[in-house]
Amino acid sequence: MSRFKFTAGPWNCNEGTEAFGPAVRPVVDIESKFAKFAEIGMSGVQFHDDDAVPDMNNMTEKQIIDYAKDMKATLDKYGLVAEFVAPRLWMDPHTTDGGFTSNSKEDYDFAMWRAHRSIDIANAMGAKNIVLWLAREGTLCAESKDPVQKIGQLIDSIDDMLTYDDKIKVLIESKPNEPIDRSYCGTIGHVMAVSAASKDPKRVGAVLESAHAILAGLDPANEMAFALKFGKLGSVHLNDQNGCRYDQDKSFGVESLRGAFNQIKVLCDNNYGANGEMVGLDVKAMRTQKPEDQYRHLENSMKIAIELEKKVEKFDKEFQAKCIAERNYEKLEMYVMELLMGLV
Repeated sequence: MSRFKFTAGPWNCNEGTEAFGPAVRPVVDIESKFAKFAEIGMSGVQFHDDDAVPDMNNMTEKQIIDYAKDMKATLDKYGLVAEFVAPRLWMDPHTTDGGFTSNSKEDYDFAMWRAHRSIDIANAMGAKNIVLWLAREGTLCAESKDPVQKIGQLIDSIDDMLTYDDKIKVLIESKPNEPIDRSYCGTIGHVMAVSAASKDPKRVGAVLESAHAILAGLDPANEMAFALKFGKLGSVHLNDQNGCRYDQDKSFGVESLRGAFNQIKVLCDNNYGANGEMVGLDVKAMRTQKPEDQYRHLENSMKIAIELEKKVEKFDKEFQAKCIAERNYEKLEMYVMELLMGLV
């Protein structure tokens, strides 16, 4: 039994389409995904706005809210909750050069419309958070934007969301690059600065994705710790990454089990989840995976996280303190490795 409540998004079960190859699995309808999520032990679902309300650009505000309420009824059917709603701006032609930091007023206005609708959808589905993955908020050409002005524009956008709804929380998911070249909000430190500059810092927090921290050359557990210290860690996306390449969304712990252990440890040690925070698994199936077994990456990730919880519970803090007092870090490091290998 885990202390954590796990979530995943509909995109975590996909057709395997990529930049270099077409779909290799058939489309799965969203209700079938909900049913499987519930079956394997998930507690909730992460949503993009257009996961919850497809074709929302062609709907009225009332139609969007009504559709979202119907989606919530489907979630209720499987005992699931909506963890958050995120405007999927990066897929729209309006936001090829960013939305909240766009040079185009028309595109900026569209981004704000989608942000407001995401808040409406979140309210209709009972979610307390919206998530901003600022995928295209930055530059492809460094000289195309004034970075000081555009960072201010981003903060103004967030303030607008906080004004639009006086209860919603805005969680920023940091990533240093991809699809944009130079992101304006690449690390947890950047998120903390934006939060502090907002009109209501208590309602602006962070989502830390393991792979995004690795892409920034940082340690995911330390990034989590930084956000936890300031009371800003609203959600996590656990996954793994083979070095500073493209964003791989590999199953949690498959590249660095010790790194995964330390992520679970910092969450457990700091009582993450006590205020309703959930643990997202943002992992994707390998393209080689057959349709009948395309949820295994989620099951594997959840199993690894739960088993690492048990390792954290077994961790000998008295032995740790003794090693620290002696500065015998070689001894402590070997203890951790033996713990992970099941030798202690």
